[in-house]
Amino acid sequence: MTPARTLGGLAAVALLALLSACAGPQPPTAPADIGELRPGMLKGYLDRKAVPDSLALLAPPPAAGSAPLAADEAVYRATRPLLATPRGVLAASDARLDFPAAAGTFACAAGLDITPEATPHLYTLLRRTLVDAGLATYGAKDHYQRTRPFVVHKEATCTPQDEPRLVKDGSYPSGHSALGWGWALLLAELMPERTDALIQRGHAFGQSRVVCGVHWQSDVDAGRVMGAAAVARLHADPVFLAQMQAAAGEIRALRASGRGTTRQCTAEAEALKIR
Repeated sequence: MTPARTLGGLAAVALLALLSACAGPQPPTAPADIGELRPGMLKGYLDRKAVPDSLALLAPPPAAGSAPLAADEAVYRATRPLLATPRGVLAASDARLDFPAAAGTFACAAGLDITPEATPHLYTLLRRTLVDAGLATYGAKDHYQRTRPFVVHKEATCTPQDEPRLVKDGSYPSGHSALGWGWALLLAELMPERTDALIQRGHAFGQSRVVCGVHWQSDVDAGRVMGAAAVARLHADPVFLAQMQAAAGEIRALRASGRGTTRQCTAEAEALKIR
């Protein structure tokens, strides 16, 4: 057999394998097929035992009288004036984790709308990884039961309706920060040309919890560690990987069609400039 025929045969095999993979079953997007932890919250990709353990991965929160706690207090005080600015309004919006509202968080940074109609796989990725990244924070949350800054200082937050629930939920690490950072990493992987904007937005999403007064800075920093850990673990899950591949195809199709985002991004950009 000649080298040309050998190479041709290998190419044919590779093409058949590719076509076979493309023709394979797609990961589910319907809530009925995925299942819900509670109404409106889809199950994550990971079994609870496979979720990274924040108690094992993180150091304890800052101790009383320590320099890190003093730094937390300084950041808290410095960010109180932001509540009355457009940055405080954005922070209140960032607090929402219900869908479809939460899917709009990265629309400006991504330059496209993430909807169940236009991007069902990408939309499902956000919904399911919210749970995986969020659950990754609870080992430490439940163990340390750190008191939140608004409780310590008896001051208002940007989401007063959430305060009764937050009082009972440990502050360290931040679940919002974990899932926001996780989302930013996943979206940057899918849209590498927009990495800077997506990572900046993911960082700001975590900082919104400091602006709101519901988390200390060290809570948010630790949350990002857990978000990254969850993303790393997710890359060993076959259903997640298949959904990422399907989402990448959706993004390519939207880019090719010239469709962007319908979200008004000027106000968000201006709010993010306020520090």
